[in-house]
Amino acid sequence: MPWSRSASPWQSAFSPAAVVPRQGKGLFATRNIRKGETVFVERPVVSSQFLWNALYNYRACDHCLRALETAEENAQRLLGKSSLVLPHPEQCSIRKDLHQQCPRCQVMYCSAECRQAALEQYHQVLCLGPSRDDPTHPLNKLQEAWRNMHYPPETSSIMLMARMVATIKQAKDKEWWIKAFSQFCSKTANEEEEIVHKLLGDKFKGQLELLRLLFTEALYDEYLSRWFTPEGFRSLFALVGTNGQGIGTSSLSQWVHACDALDLPMLQREELDAFIDQLYKDIEKESGEFLNCEGSGLYVLQSCCNHSCIPNAETSFPENNFLLHLTALEDIEAGEEICISYLDCCQRERSRHSRNKILRENYLFTCSCPKCLAQADDADVTSDEEEEGEGETDDAELEDEMTDV
Repeated sequence: MPWSRSASPWQSAFSPAAVVPRQGKGLFATRNIRKGETVFVERPVVSSQFLWNALYNYRACDHCLRALETAEENAQRLLGKSSLVLPHPEQCSIRKDLHQQCPRCQVMYCSAECRQAALEQYHQVLCLGPSRDDPTHPLNKLQEAWRNMHYPPETSSIMLMARMVATIKQAKDKEWWIKAFSQFCSKTANEEEEIVHKLLGDKFKGQLELLRLLFTEALYDEYLSRWFTPEGFRSLFALVGTNGQGIGTSSLSQWVHACDALDLPMLQREELDAFIDQLYKDIEKESGEFLNCEGSGLYVLQSCCNHSCIPNAETSFPENNFLLHLTALEDIEAGEEICISYLDCCQRERSRHSRNKILRENYLFTCSCPKCLAQADDADVTSDEEEEGEGETDDAELEDEMTDV
């Protein structure tokens, strides 16, 4: 199958006339795009839930990461209070009657469609069958080693790499998939080491070699032999670390958005808003920042988007699954580059020095967006106010972060 957008099995429902990727350049609008318009909706080439997230019972579809708990179950678990009852239960979108298990290994899917899609793409290779709870199985050893090296907050998963290998092993047209994965940004050998160091810490060389050996034991394939060499494995690791897009889903946030849209009498609206505000404050005390089912995926178009500290578009996951929506934050003219921000809202408000420190540490570049250029003469120091404010988030910002998935 030759590469074409229309042939791509992972993309869906985007306007092919709206954007065009330019290799090494970015993503550019081919027509005028209005503020608030969905620029495209994209399905990942491959995705996977974070391993600690799954271990701690953040129940998600093993294929599309759709949250499987009802909103009430989600709130009860996060709050540690099984007696909690949510008002307006009809606003919960979870359909448990559609959920299905793999008959061999019992992993859960949100639908028959997801179970079949996983089976056809990678699950035949990765299904553990009756060995799901066997700690000596090579895949379980690989996952346990990863968890012992990469603690929360998680930013990647070794299983994203495993699904890349499994996809190619199962594919009839292996070269097509290899070309698809090769589209993602690659780095020099020194940059790859920096990325691995960032993900694994100071002992990264020994840890990377252990992961490579376990990865080889679990998944080796002669056709992909280069990926299992020290250099090839480092490159694969860096590809995932550089291009992986975080995915967050939450049945509770979906319920909140649905409740926000209800047409209620003023008194009922005030009571519901107060209930939700207090619920989030209580959950924050109990569960901290870990609210969503979380994972990461590789997205062809999204990975073309460059960073700006004043982005004109943003990504979100409003369908409670792995479908990425890119939405215009302002009017974008034909020919204009479409940029997202690799920083969160709080980080974007910090000084140019602080912003670029984060970008250099995590993405290995220095930003030259209009905001950074305008602040080029600012002192290269982090202000005392910023140091004191690090990690602080007011209630309004906290609620936005909790619900914006």
